Amino acid sequence: MCGRFAQYRIPWEYIEPIGLDVPMANFVDPEPVNRYNVAPRSKVRILHQDPDGLCWDLVRWGWEPFWAKGKRPPAINARSETAATGKFFKPIWESGRCIVPADGWYEWVKDQDDPKRKQPYYIHRRDNQPMYFAGLGQFRRDGSEPKDGDGFVIITADSDEGMVDIHDRRPIVLSPETAAHWLNPELSPHEAESIVAEKAEPVGAFEWHQVERGVGNVRNEGPALIERT
Repeated sequence: MCGRFAQYRIPWEYIEPIGLDVPMANFVDPEPVNRYNVAPRSKVRILHQDPDGLCWDLVRWGWEPFWAKGKRPPAINARSETAATGKFFKPIWESGRCIVPADGWYEWVKDQDDPKRKQPYYIHRRDNQPMYFAGLGQFRRDGSEPKDGDGFVIITADSDEGMVDIHDRRPIVLSPETAAHWLNPELSPHEAESIVAEKAEPVGAFEWHQVERGVGNVRNEGPALIERT
């Protein structure tokens, strides 16, 4: 699961480690993103590759195919086990790969003494480097205007080792090199399946700590949200 995350660095701190030898297709704001509480259905910065180059785009977190509109809230995550073959995500699996740069994500654990209370945890890389969520989406191409149906989802997989105690699902985090491969427009659907099945960063690459419950309110923002309590 991934229902809330942080994206606060200067854009180039996410873009440069990927090392793609392609031009930027649009303007990149030099100021920090400064979002510590990114919530579903808000617009989020993602990376995707077009024929004109690499796009640093602002896209809504949440997507649904046209035939599912109004039946339930838009999906924010896609299960790695079924994203490539299931009817829901198949239309964007081949042409809608994207990367969601992040600095960490949040999960909530039920209090054993009071199940109505949940303790949030912040999960980040041990080396404090940026992370790259594998994503799928529908977004503008070749400088076109955004469309009503545009949006993206984050691909998730089963957790293992100690992270299971936090949540049984986790976003697929790719290394910078694998993120560049994921963005390659010539990547075959089969190769994309192999990436989500085999190339996620291991649980050992991450650490986590408790944070204040204020992160549960989408109106709260700022670096205090990721501080250890």
